[in-house]
Amino acid sequence: MTVREGGDGPMRPSQQMRDLGIVQYGAPVLRDPARPFALPDERETLDTVVGQLLEVMERIRRAHDFSGKGLGLAAPQIGIGRSAAVVQPPGSDPIVLLNPRVTDASEDMDERFEGCLSFFDVRAQVPRPLRITVETMTAAGSTEKAVYERGDARLIAHEIDHLDGLLLMDRMRPGVRPVPVEEYRRTAEAAGRPWSYE
Repeated sequence: MTVREGGDGPMRPSQQMRDLGIVQYGAPVLRDPARPFALPDERETLDTVVGQLLEVMERIRRAHDFSGKGLGLAAPQIGIGRSAAVVQPPGSDPIVLLNPRVTDASEDMDERFEGCLSFFDVRAQVPRPLRITVETMTAAGSTEKAVYERGDARLIAHEIDHLDGLLLMDRMRPGVRPVPVEEYRRTAEAAGRPWSYE
């Protein structure tokens, strides 16, 4: 847990993310479907939004270790209601998602803990397909398709949900509740299994 400068006591994880520029749960922008880009006409606006996403992600990386877990950020999470997100899988280059949509998903699923920068005080078990096909646009206005599996599929599906106005609790099974991050960490440490998307 981060300690506030000046010795004011511990800072909640959600407050740390808010201070880094992440919109927190309850903000209407997180529930509104993001507006697609008209490409290539809106290339300049797109470049600005993606630049802001990368800048905030770099601030987050400096404050929190996501090296083994992967990191994703959608434009609504920084208060911009446009359909762009950036995903940084562990050990890979960033993936930029523009107007993305899932066009196919495997029937095979798994259920893993996920965290969300917009309510970072909890972790939640979320079922996701083990493989998804995603169609995105390029800045030039053409479309591309890519297939993602396992951890990458989970990260990318999470961010596409943000662009559709969906959050973790919308994907949890009935009766499943998020757990406080402290409880999650104690459980993971006791089991010898740190949080991982793999």
